[in-house]
Amino acid sequence: MSQRNHVAVQPSAAEVFRAFLGLGLTSFGGPIAHLAYLRREFVERRGWLDDERFAELLAVCQFLPGPASSQLGFAIGLDRAGWTGALAAFAGFTLPSALLMFVLALTAPMLAPHPVTGSVVQGLKIVAVAVVAHGLLGMARSLAPDVSRAAIAASAMALVLWAGGAWSQWLAVLLGAMLGVAFCRQVRARVVTGQRWHVRRLAALACMLAFATLLGLSLAMPASPNADVPGLLAAFYRAGALVFGGGHVVLPLLQQSVVDPGWLDADTFLAGYGAAQALPGPMFAMSAYLGASIDAGLPPAVSAAVALGAIFLPGFLLVTATLPVWTRVLAWPEAARAVAGTNAAVVGLLAAALYDPLWVTAIHGPTDLAIALCALALLVTGRVAVLWIVLSCVVAAVVTG
Repeated sequence: MSQRNHVAVQPSAAEVFRAFLGLGLTSFGGPIAHLAYLRREFVERRGWLDDERFAELLAVCQFLPGPASSQLGFAIGLDRAGWTGALAAFAGFTLPSALLMFVLALTAPMLAPHPVTGSVVQGLKIVAVAVVAHGLLGMARSLAPDVSRAAIAASAMALVLWAGGAWSQWLAVLLGAMLGVAFCRQVRARVVTGQRWHVRRLAALACMLAFATLLGLSLAMPASPNADVPGLLAAFYRAGALVFGGGHVVLPLLQQSVVDPGWLDADTFLAGYGAAQALPGPMFAMSAYLGASIDAGLPPAVSAAVALGAIFLPGFLLVTATLPVWTRVLAWPEAARAVAGTNAAVVGLLAAALYDPLWVTAIHGPTDLAIALCALALLVTGRVAVLWIVLSCVVAAVVTG
């Protein structure tokens, strides 16, 4: 019965949007949990693709920079209903959390005069420490499981903390890839089936050219203490194009893009990051909050949309460009080792971000540390929803503050 229903339904963008909207409203737990949600919904429940096809799409998204769960959703939508299906998947999965983050950006300044606001912000910052620490533990186990990759991670962390600045993060990723090729010889290339990906080669080439051109322009954009539309586009495009691992790993790049130039203060930035933990959907939806909070000479709704589109665009361009040649790329052992080294370097970047700006800004004494450790313990058990952990930290900060 179920299989006949799957065959009878004509694939459409509306069908894709409804399916992903349900996930966008309910998919709590962060990027790793999102992958499980996607598999359960589209492999087990709806039967849109089998496990082998799902694994191949997932491998593409994990190989590339960008938000892996959103890229996987985009690829599933593309596979199901073409370009309109891909856009519908993005919209359905992202809009709920993006709209909530936008509302938070509009209402947060109105709460500033109230005495309790400072404690609420502090609670959200403590949540960010616990969530990133939990994410770091999981990533270290899977992405730096041996001596060579642990050494790459430690080197990346030391480089970023010593040198500072965005260039050190990009250099750490580049060196990680090079060291991976040289030292991660135990990593083996994946084997895929080579199915067709429903993307024409001309479209893939156009997407790759667009990605490279826009990345070059964003890197060439000089830093400015005054935000404007080109600067906003460049900052969020850079973050989306250069983040490997997605999710929490985007934190240092966004912090460098919007806090270091003075567009936002660290408290506003980290409060938004902490609030994002309590919401379903992709972490990159935080860009709507940041865009609306930055004074770039645009209405808040427009600047939020600009930031949101700019941070997701490079990941989607790369997925589209890579699909037609994916089978051949994965056959190269050097590519698999480079990805392993890059992933290990990402662990180091996240460890550096856990210390600065998170720990330095959020942990001011034993009470803050105790709250963070309790939140981390709850996250490790996996038995308490992230929403309740966020609320508990906020209440604890208000009571003790």
